[in-house]
Amino acid sequence: MNFHLNKKNKSLKNSLLETISNFNSFDNAFNTGKRNSVKKVELADKTIIIKSYKTPNLINQFVYKYFRKSKARRSFEYASKLSELDVKTPSQIAYIEYFSLFGLQKSFYISEFIDYDLTYRELTKNPDYPNHENILRQFTKFTWQLHEKGIYFKDHSPGNSLIVKNGENYNFYLVDLNRMSFFELDFESRMKNFSRLTPKKEMVKIMSDEYAKLSGEDFKTVFEKMWLYTEQFQKKFYRKKRLKQKILGRK
Repeated sequence: MNFHLNKKNKSLKNSLLETISNFNSFDNAFNTGKRNSVKKVELADKTIIIKSYKTPNLINQFVYKYFRKSKARRSFEYASKLSELDVKTPSQIAYIEYFSLFGLQKSFYISEFIDYDLTYRELTKNPDYPNHENILRQFTKFTWQLHEKGIYFKDHSPGNSLIVKNGENYNFYLVDLNRMSFFELDFESRMKNFSRLTPKKEMVKIMSDEYAKLSGEDFKTVFEKMWLYTEQFQKKFYRKKRLKQKILGRK
């Protein structure tokens, strides 16, 4: 076992180990599908989130032990880096990895719980959500700030930004952090980073307008490129979905 604990949370070590050993007894906090399990746990004076990653296939077990960092470890380290760059994310507490002789078996990432008001997904589902356009424009500014800091969040998708109302403003917290890159983003990379968020053209237009104002780029240029990458992603997504249904014999 490899147990890495944030120095600020040393007093939680024994409680965390006991909680992990009883992980299966806690209810799933969120609908995360079959791949991973996310649970909300009361621990001492904190409410924490524990994400358990599924056991990798045999090849990846070996890879994650000897050549590549686990998703749990990457999440912890990326959260630390985001904090250094003054980007909000639930405070990282620990990661735990269990290895066999052959490779990684299980891994857990533990962070503090954020009591959020909504995610980007609500904006996509409900165009009448209160203050919809203002939230969308503030989210676009948040994304622009990520880009200016050289952060490319590969899983920039509807459920991975927690939104907390703060008076007339909104705070955004990144979650599901294991896939990130840090480099000086060019225009193409910036536009492609919006591709997973929404298939709705009217929302893309608002984001394009705000991003153009912030970046000094021409609106038409921003919109055409942002919409191009959005359409490409949607076509790929539904093509993959149809193929999976065909293989599984589902309608």
